[in-house]
Amino acid sequence: MTVESAFSFFIAVLIFGITPGPGVFAIMARALMHGATSCLPMALGMIVSDILYLIAACLGLATIATHWSELFTVIRIIGAAYLLYLGYKMWTAPVSSDEFNASKSQKGSVAANFLQGFLISASNPKVILFYIAFLPTFMDLSVLSSGDIALASVLTLVGLLIGLMAIAVFADKARGFFRSPRAMKGLNRSAGSIMAGAGAYLALRH
Repeated sequence: MTVESAFSFFIAVLIFGITPGPGVFAIMARALMHGATSCLPMALGMIVSDILYLIAACLGLATIATHWSELFTVIRIIGAAYLLYLGYKMWTAPVSSDEFNASKSQKGSVAANFLQGFLISASNPKVILFYIAFLPTFMDLSVLSSGDIALASVLTLVGLLIGLMAIAVFADKARGFFRSPRAMKGLNRSAGSIMAGAGAYLALRH
């Protein structure tokens, strides 16, 4: 991989990472509820899933997608159902100050948040299409070395981490405006709507 193609790929991944979709909406919703730091495991789960798709694309993801389309469909449905469930939980979260502060501390385990991020990315058709359709425009897959694949994986890790955590920090800053019980109720419902919308997007997208 040339320096020019590596740089172009990094910029493309960065832009891809901040493009509105289920992953971005989930990060926003979590940051609004629990702060930017809590989004790191979820972001890493998404990134690991993306890197696996990247490696699969280098090894022939189009063929895999053709023969395992049913598996992708099952993963997508599971991911969508989980997001809808989380949206419901956020929508019905407590709104009094004491209960709200308690709910902020109940962020879930790191493993659960990582798995949530992994499922969101693994079940998102946009991720699959990106690596099938756009990866060959940045590199010749027929002559890729293991070093090229490793470099592309590192660039994906850095680019997506910057993009996703930037969104988390932005959403976290917005959290400071939600102090009154009425505002906190609006925050809960906004975050829940965002998360449920991400689930509906996955459920309806093919």
